[in-house]
Amino acid sequence: MSLHARKDYVMGTLDLSMLDSGPWELLEAWLNEAIAANLPDPTAFALSTLDEQGYPHSRIVLLRDTRQGEVVFYTNYMSEKGQDLVRNPKAGATFFWPQLERQIRIRGNVTRVSAEESDAYFHSRPRASQIGAWASDQSRDTESREVLDSQFQARSEEFGSGEVPRPSHWGGFALRPEVIEFWQGRASRMHDRFRCVRTLEGGWSVSRLQP
Repeated sequence: MSLHARKDYVMGTLDLSMLDSGPWELLEAWLNEAIAANLPDPTAFALSTLDEQGYPHSRIVLLRDTRQGEVVFYTNYMSEKGQDLVRNPKAGATFFWPQLERQIRIRGNVTRVSAEESDAYFHSRPRASQIGAWASDQSRDTESREVLDSQFQARSEEFGSGEVPRPSHWGGFALRPEVIEFWQGRASRMHDRFRCVRTLEGGWSVSRLQP
């Protein structure tokens, strides 16, 4: 198998002054720039959790909010990631925008968002996605695609044209960062890296890392 030759990174720079207002402001700025650049799925990130045996699990999920300095995403609470977070409410999140030669890594603690917040987001989703939250036993084995389709059809008939309520097993999680690391690709592999660690006083300690 032949691999593509390595490329040099020339898209931008990152210096300490860009973190003067704090890491959260830079995180949101980079998110907004990724969205403005019309990148595919600019809010997608890799969410990493640990199972009961201590093995890491990573999957791509979509960011839904950054309110109150937290990364908010939604899922089935009975899914693999949901159960991982019940047992060990800590997680990692990695954003990667190769077109901008940028990466953000986050580690922190996870809590459920309020039922009211989950309700509001659930009812903003397309109706078919609302029904899908009822129809799928996420992360469970299934016999066939036909079984999945029949589950969806049964739920569609059950709700008819009425309102689809949010299932109690579906809702949001909020990841509160304790560590945020920013990576900006640079030429000759001399990338810019800064690690921001939350202090006991609620501020941030920032240090430059060697690439």
